[in-house]
Amino acid sequence: MQLIRTGGTGVLLTLLPVLALAFLIPFVRAQSSGSTSLKNISKCKGYKASNIKNSQWGLTADLTLVGKGCGVYGEDLKKLALTVEYQTDDRVRVLIQDAAKQRYQVPESVLAQPPRGDRPPKRPSLKFEATDGPNGFGFKITRAGSKEAIFSTEGNPLIFEKQFLYLRNNLPRDPFVYGLGEHTDTFRLPTKNYTRTIWNRDSYGVPENSNLYGAHPVYFEHRHSGTHGVFLRNSNGMDIVLDEVSHRGRKSNFLEYRVLGGVFDFTFIAGPTPQDVSRQYAEVVGKPAEVPYWGLGFHQCRYGYRDWIDVAGVVENYKKAGIPLETMWTDIDYMDRRRVFSVDPQRFPMHRMRQLVDKLHKDHQHYIVMVDPAVAAADYGAYNRGVEKGVFMKEQDGSLHLGVVWPGVTVYPDWFNPATQSYWTEEFQRFFNKDTGVDIDGVWIDMNEPANFCDYPCEDPEQAAIDQDMPPTPPPVRPDPVPALEGFPNSKSQYEDLINPKYKIKNDAPSGILSDKTAHTDIQHANGLWEYDVHNLYGSMMSTFTRSAMLARRPGRRPFIITRSTFAGAGAQVGKWLGDNLSLWEHYRMSIASMLGFSSIYQVPLVGSDVCGFGGNTTETLCARWTTLGAFQPFYRNHNGDTSISQELYLWEKSSDAARWAINIRYQLLDYLYTAFWSQHRTGVPSVAIPMWYNYPKDENTWPIDLQYFFGESILVSPVTAENKTSVEIYLPKDTFYTFPELKKVEGRGKKVTLRDIPFDRIPLHIKGGSIIPLREQSAMTTYELRKKDFELIVAPDAHGNAEGQLWIDDGDKLGGNQPRRTRSAMDT
Repeated sequence: MQLIRTGGTGVLLTLLPVLALAFLIPFVRAQSSGSTSLKNISKCKGYKASNIKNSQWGLTADLTLVGKGCGVYGEDLKKLALTVEYQTDDRVRVLIQDAAKQRYQVPESVLAQPPRGDRPPKRPSLKFEATDGPNGFGFKITRAGSKEAIFSTEGNPLIFEKQFLYLRNNLPRDPFVYGLGEHTDTFRLPTKNYTRTIWNRDSYGVPENSNLYGAHPVYFEHRHSGTHGVFLRNSNGMDIVLDEVSHRGRKSNFLEYRVLGGVFDFTFIAGPTPQDVSRQYAEVVGKPAEVPYWGLGFHQCRYGYRDWIDVAGVVENYKKAGIPLETMWTDIDYMDRRRVFSVDPQRFPMHRMRQLVDKLHKDHQHYIVMVDPAVAAADYGAYNRGVEKGVFMKEQDGSLHLGVVWPGVTVYPDWFNPATQSYWTEEFQRFFNKDTGVDIDGVWIDMNEPANFCDYPCEDPEQAAIDQDMPPTPPPVRPDPVPALEGFPNSKSQYEDLINPKYKIKNDAPSGILSDKTAHTDIQHANGLWEYDVHNLYGSMMSTFTRSAMLARRPGRRPFIITRSTFAGAGAQVGKWLGDNLSLWEHYRMSIASMLGFSSIYQVPLVGSDVCGFGGNTTETLCARWTTLGAFQPFYRNHNGDTSISQELYLWEKSSDAARWAINIRYQLLDYLYTAFWSQHRTGVPSVAIPMWYNYPKDENTWPIDLQYFFGESILVSPVTAENKTSVEIYLPKDTFYTFPELKKVEGRGKKVTLRDIPFDRIPLHIKGGSIIPLREQSAMTTYELRKKDFELIVAPDAHGNAEGQLWIDDGDKLGGNQPRRTRSAMDT
């Protein structure tokens, strides 16, 4: 066996003879359970490394196929190229690609590689070790000091075929793995017979163990020795399998990647604390965007408001009920026949919309509407201008690619077309013009997976629209066909079948076909890339284009944008709501784990669920509990569907009481929350919604907890999670806490305790000892009025009598800011 060790400037190449390698678990002998088995693996000999060239930054090597290859789902590539780069002391990149370097990779324009330092790292925390064994080339990433392997493919073959890439990582027994979103499974991922599929889709009801709206192929693993992260920079569809194997009576776990294309481009992140891993991952994908102060207020929306009078009535009813309302939202109801960039002339005429917005602004409130990517294929301005500019996705014969969304037959912007940004910006400036249009303060982008209601192959979209009772749509104006695009390096010849690859990921679309209910994967974009490769980027690219459009219409002001579909790095542009959940206690509970994933791992801290649930009918007690929970999540909005009963918080006594109490507490704490957002924007360290184990990484009892969390760095939230119950069992680590707002001291014993007699309009809160909490002495009906209130400080000493906190104050709206005002206290108890 050939062993290669590299460590930044200290590159060492050692040739060692190998005996039995009894400590490894050879893949070919391992018996994996359920659906995790693959055919023909026993034949795999993988690749052999040669032509190894060391440098101060790492190494390069050739990987040559051994024998005929695996042939699991097609022909293996015969030659690969390996590049190992020590980018910083805490980060190493391992890239395995085709030798010709023609395979698709995530474009730099979508997610740029982080810059490496000016000089090679002097003391890298991680080491790369590559081996050639019975199953060919493998590698390990180890910690420099302890030699502990945090990632190891040893004993497992590397498979690199045209439409199937495979790599298995050996894990410790019963590991603690988090991430790999978007999903509604437990925060700590299951480790037996579990598959995480990453392929963005319109996923009404956000089912568990299913692929949802976002693609975040990153995981954090936590051990007693520390925390590390692994990011796969790949936007292709994939299954990531977590399971266990038995070998000679001994069980172990693994995580394996099964990817439909692209390359293996790994970034390994050293940590060693969870905060360190998050900060280092933010350096890779971007730190979260600044948020406007007002965006942290309470938001109200509903799909199904009849007209502008209905919307204005909701605003007035909140005022009469004494419930603060910061921002009113309108779903697609405002559109003319659900066509983007239009208003319904009868129900939401422009002059009435302008009056509505003017009244909100006069009262220091805000207004947001939905904007979908799909443009109605009809004779109206947004469509005609897009056709003229040639910005919509096209079939290979040059005709428009048609789908079916809310307005009926639709077309989709091609974000890879160089003319699309100007088109999108001009439509925003025209329709949302401050003087003549709907003067929105923020924007909500939806359906951007992209969604398509037409079953594949969608040969007759006009009939499909009629069958689904979509608004009548005139025949679309079709542009003249143009020759299909040719001559791009990422050409169709890389793939055998862009629609039905031989390996089938567990896509939860009705047919399971990649193109079902979305844009078809055999579409070629204006720059030559195939939708097969870039599908998972669509929502994040719409986010970037929308942010640019909002900046163009309001230069220098922080855009407030909430999206549904995301890819890694989306938080640097936008916030995220957790999609079309249901009014179920189960969804109330699982919203916590979903929030923690985006806020603490994926670097999208502006995140929240639809309070009280979107689909189905809520109940008074569920809505009351969810109202208190939502007040302690980063993004706070009540929203539900047109076929559900109304659920504005003033409609029931319990939810009204819950809203008045919870929103008032949230508003008093709003500068504390705003400071947390500023801190994560500046550093990348999770500061907004934090898992318990981040604050107590040595306490094993906290590692699986996903029904309690920290709101900001110091306030422990422990909601009642059972239906119609008034008690909850919570865990308090060994630490000093203070009940909030009562400020009664409680000593945590590292045990579970039961809290009883919790009213439906309250939620248990504890301040962590050692904290200083800035808060406004009073709440207010709007954040404008809130900012006029004086501050007071809660000093909550730890066991040693010390406390510390910080407060960030700026104008709350402009991009950029000034220096923080930081408060400290050390006092005797």
